[in-house]
Amino acid sequence: MENQVVSHEQWLQARIDLLAAEKELTRQRDAVSRRRMAMPWEKVEKTYRFEGPKGELTLEQLFDGRSQLIVYHFMFGPDWEEGCKSCTFWADNFDRIPVHLNHRDVTFTAVSRAPIAKIEAYKKRFDWSFPWVSALGGDFSLDYQAAVTPQQLAEGKAYYNYEVQRTHASDIVAISVFARNGAGEVFHTYSCYGRGVEMVNGAYAFLDLVPKGRDEDGLDFPMAWVRRRDQY
Repeated sequence: MENQVVSHEQWLQARIDLLAAEKELTRQRDAVSRRRMAMPWEKVEKTYRFEGPKGELTLEQLFDGRSQLIVYHFMFGPDWEEGCKSCTFWADNFDRIPVHLNHRDVTFTAVSRAPIAKIEAYKKRFDWSFPWVSALGGDFSLDYQAAVTPQQLAEGKAYYNYEVQRTHASDIVAISVFARNGAGEVFHTYSCYGRGVEMVNGAYAFLDLVPKGRDEDGLDFPMAWVRRRDQY
């Protein structure tokens, strides 16, 4: 791989032209973010329960006293021996971030359907410190399109990313956002799926800076190159 080599003046002009496009993209991203913040809310009517390292928690308790909650649906099915390798790649971007979010009235947690013992062992394997709880036995992951029923898996299709799509896994990546009012009522404010979750992957942002970019063209699927950090 080698791009065209030009004089400094030509390079500078190309960079200035690109800067105009980058600024327009920033303005568009800001506009989309404002629309996301202005989304209507839906009240969470179900009582969801989770298991953490210290015992049972409700959805409201996951807020840990704050008014906003971000849930990363980490693909780790009840019968899986390891978490998804792509979600593991994502999770390497999470550590040390929650403390900063806390100071903006935001709590972060990962949620998986794996038993808490498996989650804790996997978390220890990669030396992660971010919060992570189990939704085993409940409907939380199913209700927020982060898991499918055995029947849907057998049929190979399920409702995901706001349309019926083909699926080959029991658990699917997603991000869900919730808000809590002073009365303790919880509301669902936003969810994203597919490439929408790239917003929280800093590694991809770095790769988008370099000439080769993500270098995923020609692979069987975009993240075919990804390995768990201890398996490269």
